[in-house]
Amino acid sequence: MYNRLRPLLFRLDPEEAHRMTLSLIGLAGIALPARVVFGTVFDVTDKRLEVEAFGLKFKNPIGLAAGYDKNGIAVRGLGLLGFGHIEVGTLTLKPQAGNSPPRMYRVPEAKALINRLGFPNEGVEEFVTAPPQPLKPLTGQKWPMRVGINLGKGKDTPLERAAEDYVTLLQRVHDRADYVTINISSPNTPDLRKLQTRAFVEELLTAVATARQRLPRRVPLLVKIAPDLTEAEIDDVLSAIAQAGFDGIIATNTTLSREGTPDYARPLQGGLSGGPLKARATEVIRYIAQQTHSKLPIIGVGGILTPVDALEKLDAGATLVQVYTGLVYAGPGLVRAIAQALLKRQ
Repeated sequence: MYNRLRPLLFRLDPEEAHRMTLSLIGLAGIALPARVVFGTVFDVTDKRLEVEAFGLKFKNPIGLAAGYDKNGIAVRGLGLLGFGHIEVGTLTLKPQAGNSPPRMYRVPEAKALINRLGFPNEGVEEFVTAPPQPLKPLTGQKWPMRVGINLGKGKDTPLERAAEDYVTLLQRVHDRADYVTINISSPNTPDLRKLQTRAFVEELLTAVATARQRLPRRVPLLVKIAPDLTEAEIDDVLSAIAQAGFDGIIATNTTLSREGTPDYARPLQGGLSGGPLKARATEVIRYIAQQTHSKLPIIGVGGILTPVDALEKLDAGATLVQVYTGLVYAGPGLVRAIAQALLKRQ
């Protein structure tokens, strides 16, 4: 069905197609007939798929990456597609319009996307005071899916005050999240990636972890890194994670590389996701697993377009995986296909 629908969606502007799709999925999450149909068609429930990471049990290792549902408007509907977890955001302290359009591009030849969105979202106060779709289950509804919340520095916040943004954001969302991700790796917020360097990352993560100690519950903390880091830079992040007591890492965000893309895509600004990122993301996952002796839970992201791609990430050392661009090219059936592939090799 999706193979027939995709050409029609691809006639639309990428952002418009995304908004329309997300709205429809959101509506499905609150309509009982749609919930029944979606659950029957897409969900795979099997105890053999369950996995534990950073103190949480997940019904399966397949998640939706941050950026797909920035404001949490379709969490229920997305959950019906069979995900074990969904990461909403990126949220910032104040509402942000993001960068000016055009700011998202398809690269079909490479099964890739390039985006320079810049954290557009309604802001954390709107999210916590008037969420468009509550993250808790409907009365009597089973809700095994985990929800993570991805947090980012505001565009106008100087690097020296970035920790204040993340600490305040954590304080506002911790009671709504199963885990919280500190996003310091998007290429679309000026200088954000500098927070991954030794000059900033240790102090930043320590400040956030210290703030967690004052919260009424210990929410797991993860940090999301870029695929463009050198091994030495990854080591700096891992050292900061160990010192601060963070619980996991997400590898990876989008890349600034244009390797594996046609000529017309090379001048486009923004982060690249999809097929060309697959090998590098897997390489980073494998390196982190080796450096941490597989003791640090890894969420593997980047170029998961098929079940084989997901298995590759898990074999490299990931505990969980996340998809995004794969949904655009393969459709919502990708989640079920990955789950079935996992069961076949049990």
